[in-house]
Amino acid sequence: MVGSSLINELRNSGYKNLIFKDSNDLDLRNQKEVELFFKNEKPNVVIIAAAKVGGIQANNIYRAEFIYDNLMIQSNLINSSYISKVDKLIFLGSSCIYPKLSLQPIKEEYLLSNTLEYTNEPYAIAKIAGIKLCENYFKQYGCNFLSLMPTNLFGYNDNFDLSTSHVLPALLRKFHEAKNESKDFVEVWGSGNPKREFMFVDDLSNAIKFVMENIDAEDIYKLNLSHINIGTGKDISIKELSIVIKKIVGYKGEIIFNQSKPDGTLKKLLNIKRINDFGWFPKTDLNSDIKKTYNWFKKNV
Repeated sequence: MVGSSLINELRNSGYKNLIFKDSNDLDLRNQKEVELFFKNEKPNVVIIAAAKVGGIQANNIYRAEFIYDNLMIQSNLINSSYISKVDKLIFLGSSCIYPKLSLQPIKEEYLLSNTLEYTNEPYAIAKIAGIKLCENYFKQYGCNFLSLMPTNLFGYNDNFDLSTSHVLPALLRKFHEAKNESKDFVEVWGSGNPKREFMFVDDLSNAIKFVMENIDAEDIYKLNLSHINIGTGKDISIKELSIVIKKIVGYKGEIIFNQSKPDGTLKKLLNIKRINDFGWFPKTDLNSDIKKTYNWFKKNV
């Protein structure tokens, strides 16, 4: 999702020398393959959008895969970027790196200040390791490697598989299928009370391009930060989100919240003052961007 959106953003901005490989052609978990790729292609800028990702169910079931795959992907890419003397590297993390009971809205300084949410702990630990790799490759070698922490994303090319997807695309699919199959109700996991922040993926791509063109690692680390948050500064409860999606899809049945299922963290809203201070501001309009995503889903999924 992020990779395809970023390619469109860069192409529309006039960038032409884009280097990327299909996952069938390059296994980023394989150190030798990654090192050979860098030796042959010699990229100037590397943006790490590749990761093994999923929602609360996938995170909790595939715990070993989520920590191993992500550690290998980012370690191989970051170290090969160092060996190849890449001019700039941008590593994308996730807002789940922050403690479960973090103060809100979440500042960058709150990293490692308390215990992580259990269900996504392996993924979060892998992403924290990626942040620290970038930070310490800068401190030891002077590499222009920096990390961005996006909030929850949605948009074109999202994962709509109900067993592995995040909450927003999962709800879109559930309501769509319930409408087509004339079901009386849609079941939503948890109480519906947790609040989440959602950003349209094209907004993140614009932020990445902004950082690539305007911000260096030194600009972040001299603030005693290890990364910068990228979000919208607004959140919505899962219950409210379900009602919004129900209306967009045109479903007429009931919504039932299964409180035997986990809620996860009750609130997760990023403080985006730092990226605002650098000059970037979000454009996400939740209602219209969910409509765009739903129209794409109907045509493509």
